[in-house]
Amino acid sequence: MMHGRGKSDSSVVPGKPSNKAGGPAAETVEERGLAKGNSRQQNASRTQRRSHAHSALERIRQAARRDRSQRFTALYHHVYDLERLRSAYFALKRNAAAGVDGVTWRSYGENLEENLQDLSARLQRGAYRAKPVERAYVPKSDGRPRPLGVPTLEDKIVQRAVVEVLTAIYETDFLGFSYGFRPGRSQHDALDALSIGLLRKKVNWVLDADLRGFFETLDHAWLVKFLEHRIGDRRVVRLIQKWLKAGVLEDGKRIRSEEGTVQGGSISPLLSNLYLHYAFDQWVHQWRRRSARGEVIVVRFADDFVVGFQYRNEAERFLADLRERLARFGLELHSDKTRLLEFGRFTAENRRRRGLGKPETFDFLGFTHCCATTRKGKFTVRRKTMRKRWQAKLKAVKTELRFRMHHSIPEQGAYLRSVVAGHVRYYGVPMNGPALRAFRQEVGRLWCRTLRRRSQKHRMPWSRMRRHIGRWLPPARVCHPYPAQRFGVNTRGRSPVR
Repeated sequence: MMHGRGKSDSSVVPGKPSNKAGGPAAETVEERGLAKGNSRQQNASRTQRRSHAHSALERIRQAARRDRSQRFTALYHHVYDLERLRSAYFALKRNAAAGVDGVTWRSYGENLEENLQDLSARLQRGAYRAKPVERAYVPKSDGRPRPLGVPTLEDKIVQRAVVEVLTAIYETDFLGFSYGFRPGRSQHDALDALSIGLLRKKVNWVLDADLRGFFETLDHAWLVKFLEHRIGDRRVVRLIQKWLKAGVLEDGKRIRSEEGTVQGGSISPLLSNLYLHYAFDQWVHQWRRRSARGEVIVVRFADDFVVGFQYRNEAERFLADLRERLARFGLELHSDKTRLLEFGRFTAENRRRRGLGKPETFDFLGFTHCCATTRKGKFTVRRKTMRKRWQAKLKAVKTELRFRMHHSIPEQGAYLRSVVAGHVRYYGVPMNGPALRAFRQEVGRLWCRTLRRRSQKHRMPWSRMRRHIGRWLPPARVCHPYPAQRFGVNTRGRSPVR
């Protein structure tokens, strides 16, 4: 049951499933096909049950929207629901690395129904045990290693099921300027919101901030307190605590900590958003309503956020208050990645009057943001690929081409085509065309050097190389609309920066 102001239990699953399944729910499983051992008849019968589970989450979502103070005390049965576990399994990446138990997606699917029924039964009777995650490292854009964790397959399945249930509640609570790891929101939505805020609001100062080691310093005790604001089902809270306390397996040693959540698990993005919702988002929302005289815009993506101010004294006061606020929850601003700079439509003229140079720039989500003007002389925000990201990607391509040096040209071309296409899909924003073309040209140059090194006497003239580049490397075209176009469609008049 759910308790709060006399509300009835909105999480109770109706007794009879619907005769029609929703399209998106059915497609989640049907597009991935069947694991070994599943019959077509079984797959067809899931459709009604999937619609059944979807309607249950919709009831939770509606109840959460009606009463923001309501605590949900009957959620656990949605987690061990067999259909939800099956849907979570099919939503996982098939080729993802195995955890400490060595179980892969395909090996688990050979006896999928038996494995899911056993998992559901263990969850139901409290016999499920979380296993430690396997530590892995990937290089950051600055060359430093980023610690990631590889959970076991069953932990991934259960975490995804919990995320699906909790998302139905917290998506009604999260504020509009929060964009990271939320359904229907992406990095480009955050970039569009920031650009529109800088263009349409009276912003003269920008605070570009980043939290130091957020995922490693997240306090478990505070996280549980935040969870209990909405989640009254102790079984769900204990399940999350199991993952937090499972620890990390590194060099054969199990390491446990009272702080941090391992990046790589399905539950980590939701927990990070939940933590920052209470520690940062709500506080910022109240601060600008009570303490700011001028306009203030906020855009946050995970632990990286940008705040724009009309007045410098308010920006400095906000930064001091923010440090004090974050310290209360064990968080700290990254000194090297946090700075206050003058940025806005009047910045160029003001700096010229004071005898200073060009306006400063700041980085956000892989783009360097600059003060610029349109052909008609109006102020605009230009976004170009961060130089560090640009160089790091080319360095990775150069290293990979060394390993593929003696592969056939079609194999090399297919790899480079995916690299250039992915780069263009992300960085192909208006006014970033020169950086896109330079990246494609540099990839072609690296490819030519690799082919010429395959023998002491190379036989790869540029006339022939240009044909290979034209055939395999996609053109560097801008593929994203201007922020105002997509922003208006996505928000329908609502401002996600307010």
